Amino acid sequence: MRNLLLVAACATFGRAESPTVVQERAKSAMEASAQKQRASILKQVTSVTGSSATVAESFFSAPWIEAPAGLTAGSAPCEPLAAPDLEKLIEQSATQEGVKADLIRAVINQESGGRPCAVSSKGAQGLMQLMPATSAQFGLGDPFEPRQNVEAGTKLLKQLIAKYKGDVALALSAYNAGETRVDREGGVPAIPETMQYVTSILARLPKK
Repeated sequence: MRNLLLVAACATFGRAESPTVVQERAKSAMEASAQKQRASILKQVTSVTGSSATVAESFFSAPWIEAPAGLTAGSAPCEPLAAPDLEKLIEQSATQEGVKADLIRAVINQESGGRPCAVSSKGAQGLMQLMPATSAQFGLGDPFEPRQNVEAGTKLLKQLIAKYKGDVALALSAYNAGETRVDREGGVPAIPETMQYVTSILARLPKK
Protein backbone atom coordinates (compact mmCIF):
# COMPACT_ATOMS: atom_id res chain seq x y z
CA MET A 1 0.00 0.00 0.00
CA ARG A 2 2.78 2.43 0.94
CA ASN A 3 4.66 1.79 -2.31
CA LEU A 4 1.49 2.29 -4.36
CA LEU A 5 0.83 5.59 -2.66
CA LEU A 6 4.38 6.75 -3.34
CA VAL A 7 4.10 5.81 -7.00
CA ALA A 8 0.77 7.58 -7.31
CA ALA A 9 2.15 10.68 -5.68
CA CYS A 10 5.14 10.74 -7.99
CA ALA A 11 2.94 10.30 -11.05
CA THR A 12 0.71 13.17 -9.97
CA PHE A 13 3.28 15.72 -8.93
CA GLY A 14 6.18 14.77 -11.21
CA ARG A 15 9.86 14.87 -10.35
CA ALA A 16 9.85 18.43 -9.14
CA GLU A 17 9.05 17.38 -5.56
CA SER A 18 11.63 15.83 -3.29
CA PRO A 19 11.24 12.28 -1.91
CA THR A 20 10.54 13.78 1.52
CA VAL A 21 7.57 15.75 0.22
CA VAL A 22 6.24 12.71 -1.61
CA GLN A 23 6.55 10.62 1.56
CA GLU A 24 4.67 13.23 3.55
CA ARG A 25 1.85 13.21 1.02
CA ALA A 26 1.71 9.42 1.15
CA LYS A 27 1.67 9.46 4.95
CA SER A 28 -1.21 11.94 4.96
CA ALA A 29 -3.17 9.77 2.55
CA MET A 30 -2.62 6.70 4.72
CA GLU A 31 -3.73 8.55 7.86
CA ALA A 32 -6.88 9.75 6.13
CA SER A 33 -7.64 6.18 5.03
CA ALA A 34 -7.13 4.90 8.58
CA GLN A 35 -9.55 7.49 9.94
CA LYS A 36 -12.20 6.38 7.45
CA GLN A 37 -11.65 2.76 8.52
CA ARG A 38 -12.00 3.75 12.15
CA ALA A 39 -15.27 5.56 11.58
CA SER A 40 -16.66 2.62 9.61
CA ILE A 41 -15.70 0.03 12.23
CA LEU A 42 -17.01 2.06 15.17
CA LYS A 43 -20.28 2.68 13.34
CA GLN A 44 -20.71 -1.03 12.55
CA VAL A 45 -20.03 -2.24 16.08
CA THR A 46 -22.11 0.48 17.71
CA SER A 47 -25.07 -0.25 15.42
CA VAL A 48 -25.35 -3.82 16.71
CA THR A 49 -24.42 -3.26 20.36
CA GLY A 50 -26.36 -0.07 21.01
CA SER A 51 -23.40 1.43 22.85
CA SER A 52 -20.06 3.04 22.08
CA ALA A 53 -17.47 0.56 20.83
CA THR A 54 -14.04 0.14 22.38
CA VAL A 55 -11.40 -0.43 19.73
CA ALA A 56 -7.68 -0.52 20.44
CA GLU A 57 -6.03 2.72 19.33
CA SER A 58 -3.08 0.78 17.88
CA PHE A 59 -5.41 -0.53 15.19
CA PHE A 60 -5.48 2.99 13.74
CA SER A 61 -1.94 4.17 14.47
CA ALA A 62 0.03 1.21 13.13
CA PRO A 63 -0.14 -1.07 10.09
CA TRP A 64 -2.57 -3.95 10.36
CA ILE A 65 -1.05 -7.04 11.90
CA GLU A 66 -1.20 -10.11 9.72
CA ALA A 67 -4.34 -12.09 10.46
CA PRO A 68 -3.95 -15.55 11.98
CA ALA A 69 -4.39 -18.47 9.63
CA GLY A 70 -8.06 -18.99 8.86
CA LEU A 71 -10.27 -21.79 10.01
CA THR A 72 -10.78 -24.90 7.95
CA ALA A 73 -14.32 -25.46 9.22
CA GLY A 74 -15.82 -24.82 5.79
CA SER A 75 -14.10 -27.89 4.40
CA ALA A 76 -14.62 -30.13 7.42
CA PRO A 77 -15.26 -33.73 6.25
CA CYS A 78 -18.62 -34.07 7.99
CA GLU A 79 -22.11 -32.68 7.73
CA PRO A 80 -23.43 -30.06 10.15
CA LEU A 81 -25.15 -31.45 13.22
CA ALA A 82 -28.91 -31.81 12.68
CA ALA A 83 -30.61 -28.53 13.62
CA PRO A 84 -32.94 -30.03 16.25
CA ASP A 85 -30.04 -31.77 17.97
CA LEU A 86 -27.88 -28.66 17.92
CA GLU A 87 -30.68 -26.48 19.22
CA LYS A 88 -31.25 -28.88 22.11
CA LEU A 89 -27.57 -28.66 23.10
CA ILE A 90 -27.58 -24.88 22.82
CA GLU A 91 -30.69 -24.46 24.95
CA GLN A 92 -29.40 -26.87 27.60
CA SER A 93 -26.07 -25.06 27.91
CA ALA A 94 -27.72 -21.65 27.82
CA THR A 95 -30.00 -22.58 30.72
CA GLN A 96 -27.25 -24.27 32.67
CA GLU A 97 -24.69 -21.45 32.37
CA GLY A 98 -26.95 -18.42 32.09
CA VAL A 99 -25.56 -17.44 28.67
CA LYS A 100 -28.00 -16.31 25.98
CA ALA A 101 -28.78 -19.01 23.44
CA ASP A 102 -28.55 -16.48 20.60
CA LEU A 103 -24.91 -15.81 21.47
CA ILE A 104 -23.98 -19.49 21.70
CA ARG A 105 -25.71 -20.18 18.40
CA ALA A 106 -23.94 -17.28 16.67
CA VAL A 107 -20.53 -18.39 17.92
CA ILE A 108 -21.09 -21.95 16.71
CA ASN A 109 -22.21 -20.71 13.32
CA GLN A 110 -19.15 -18.47 12.99
CA GLU A 111 -16.66 -20.99 14.38
CA SER A 112 -17.63 -24.24 12.70
CA GLY A 113 -20.80 -23.82 10.69
CA GLY A 114 -22.31 -26.44 13.02
CA ARG A 115 -19.82 -29.14 11.98
CA PRO A 116 -18.72 -31.18 15.03
CA CYS A 117 -15.55 -32.47 13.35
CA ALA A 118 -14.22 -29.03 12.33
CA VAL A 119 -10.52 -28.39 13.01
CA SER A 120 -8.77 -25.07 12.43
CA SER A 121 -5.29 -24.60 11.03
CA LYS A 122 -4.21 -23.72 14.58
CA GLY A 123 -5.70 -26.84 16.12
CA ALA A 124 -9.01 -25.55 17.49
CA GLN A 125 -11.57 -28.36 17.55
CA GLY A 126 -15.26 -29.09 17.35
CA LEU A 127 -18.44 -27.04 17.21
CA MET A 128 -17.11 -24.15 19.27
CA GLN A 129 -13.50 -24.51 18.10
CA LEU A 130 -11.81 -25.11 21.43
CA MET A 131 -8.04 -25.23 21.67
CA PRO A 132 -6.58 -28.32 23.39
CA ALA A 133 -5.57 -26.23 26.41
CA THR A 134 -9.15 -25.01 26.79
CA SER A 135 -10.48 -28.55 26.47
CA ALA A 136 -8.11 -29.62 29.23
CA GLN A 137 -9.13 -26.64 31.37
CA PHE A 138 -12.77 -27.73 31.30
CA GLY A 139 -12.05 -31.45 31.51
CA LEU A 140 -13.27 -32.51 28.08
CA GLY A 141 -12.84 -36.18 27.38
CA ASP A 142 -13.62 -35.76 23.68
CA PRO A 143 -13.65 -32.25 22.14
CA PHE A 144 -15.44 -33.59 19.07
CA GLU A 145 -18.39 -34.89 21.08
CA PRO A 146 -21.05 -32.20 20.49
CA ARG A 147 -22.50 -32.02 24.00
CA GLN A 148 -19.13 -31.77 25.72
CA ASN A 149 -17.86 -29.19 23.25
CA VAL A 150 -20.90 -26.90 23.52
CA GLU A 151 -20.93 -27.13 27.31
CA ALA A 152 -17.24 -26.21 27.56
CA GLY A 153 -17.51 -23.45 24.95
CA THR A 154 -20.47 -21.96 26.79
CA LYS A 155 -18.56 -22.05 30.08
CA LEU A 156 -15.71 -20.21 28.39
CA LEU A 157 -18.07 -17.56 27.04
CA LYS A 158 -19.60 -17.13 30.50
CA GLN A 159 -16.15 -16.76 32.02
CA LEU A 160 -15.11 -14.12 29.48
CA ILE A 161 -18.37 -12.16 29.73
CA ALA A 162 -17.93 -12.01 33.50
CA LYS A 163 -14.29 -10.92 33.20
CA TYR A 164 -15.17 -8.07 30.82
CA LYS A 165 -18.19 -7.02 32.89
CA GLY A 166 -20.82 -7.86 30.30
CA ASP A 167 -19.00 -6.35 27.33
CA VAL A 168 -19.84 -8.96 24.69
CA ALA A 169 -17.55 -7.41 22.07
CA LEU A 170 -14.53 -7.79 24.34
CA ALA A 171 -15.58 -11.29 25.40
CA LEU A 172 -15.82 -12.35 21.76
CA SER A 173 -12.46 -10.73 21.03
CA ALA A 174 -10.87 -12.75 23.81
CA TYR A 175 -12.59 -15.91 22.56
CA ASN A 176 -11.02 -15.34 19.15
CA ALA A 177 -7.66 -13.72 19.88
CA GLY A 178 -7.04 -14.60 23.53
CA GLU A 179 -7.43 -12.69 26.76
CA THR A 180 -3.78 -11.60 26.83
CA ARG A 181 -4.11 -9.72 23.56
CA VAL A 182 -7.35 -8.01 24.58
CA ASP A 183 -5.94 -7.00 27.96
CA ARG A 184 -2.74 -5.67 26.45
CA GLU A 185 -4.50 -3.52 23.87
CA GLY A 186 -7.38 -2.47 26.09
CA GLY A 187 -10.00 -3.19 23.47
CA VAL A 188 -10.79 -5.22 20.38
CA PRO A 189 -7.31 -6.25 19.13
CA ALA A 190 -5.73 -4.85 16.00
CA ILE A 191 -6.32 -8.03 14.01
CA PRO A 192 -8.54 -7.85 10.91
CA GLU A 193 -9.82 -11.38 11.48
CA THR A 194 -10.86 -10.54 15.03
CA MET A 195 -12.60 -7.34 13.97
CA GLN A 196 -14.55 -9.29 11.35
CA TYR A 197 -15.25 -12.09 13.81
CA VAL A 198 -16.72 -9.76 16.42
CA THR A 199 -18.85 -7.70 14.05
CA SER A 200 -20.16 -10.80 12.23
CA ILE A 201 -21.34 -12.41 15.46
CA LEU A 202 -22.80 -9.21 16.90
CA ALA A 203 -24.72 -8.69 13.67
CA ARG A 204 -26.48 -12.03 14.24
CA LEU A 205 -27.68 -11.07 17.70
CA PRO A 206 -31.06 -9.39 18.34
CA LYS A 207 -30.81 -5.60 18.28
CA LYS A 208 -31.21 -3.91 21.63
